[in-house]
Amino acid sequence: MKNAEDWVPDVLGGGYEQLTLPMAPEDPDEPGEIVATLVRRRPRRRLFRRPALHDVDVLYVHGWSDYFFQRRLGTFFTDRGAHFYALDLRRYGRSLRDGQMPGYIRDLRTYDEEISAALAHMGGRDGRRLVLVGHSTGGLVLSLWAARNPGVAHSIILNSPWLEFQFGRLGRAAIAPALDLGARLRPREPVVPTIDLGFYWRAQQESADAADPTEPNPHWRPAEAPPPTMGWLDAVLDGHREVDKGLDLTVPVCVLLSTRSAMPNKWTEELAAADTVLAVDEVAKAALNLGTSVTIERIPGALHDVFLSRPEARREAYARLDRWTRAYL
Repeated sequence: MKNAEDWVPDVLGGGYEQLTLPMAPEDPDEPGEIVATLVRRRPRRRLFRRPALHDVDVLYVHGWSDYFFQRRLGTFFTDRGAHFYALDLRRYGRSLRDGQMPGYIRDLRTYDEEISAALAHMGGRDGRRLVLVGHSTGGLVLSLWAARNPGVAHSIILNSPWLEFQFGRLGRAAIAPALDLGARLRPREPVVPTIDLGFYWRAQQESADAADPTEPNPHWRPAEAPPPTMGWLDAVLDGHREVDKGLDLTVPVCVLLSTRSAMPNKWTEELAAADTVLAVDEVAKAALNLGTSVTIERIPGALHDVFLSRPEARREAYARLDRWTRAYL
């Protein structure tokens, strides 16, 4: 294994580097080393003026069946002077090892270890502001972490965060007892029925920008996401219950969402202009439980990852993000 202090060039190129972070194994019999991966990109030095975000460190965390590959998002922050970091959590993306179950976890608090390790390698916090950026499940993970660690983050930006179950509080309550039992008895068993027909992946392909090709690694981000396990989904629903009770965050929070959801059973063009993963209205309602200063930005025509949408929606998402960062950062 590489020395934990060795930053090496990242697969994204363009000045990105990566650092392997050894993690404590939850199961000694699991194959492969348990690691997380921290990716970074530093801003260009400015000779004549100090950029607006010169004292900001950004930490990004991805969602389910995903990893960090959105160069444009990193550039948005580094162009404004911030130091940009992204974390591939254990068993995801750069951190996935042969024989491991992608994304498996039994408790979202386990990710505290890699977040703490990432912050340690990002340097001291003296005089620097920490901005957390989370997509989908990563938005849930970071929101819960910020609530458990008050006073560390300066602000939070959430891109379609998975804050509530697709069928709302009542649907979550209905499946919780059976799921909790299944998670205790068979935590690694897939939840059925969960069928990903690859429509979200296709929508991203149809929205791709030739000027900024992403070309995600199909092994790290398959066209059809693997079915979640009972243990993982039970951990996520535990997180939803915490959000529902209120997290009492006191830092500014920005939540970016599509204006509508579409739950598909066949491909249509409307799927390239909607969130096909989450029930965005349920997420918008749940976002109000995050804290005392929450801005909700609804983006017409946006995908589940609003920054991978078609050009018009993508430009609008970045314009809203720029407006919010100017106001709060």
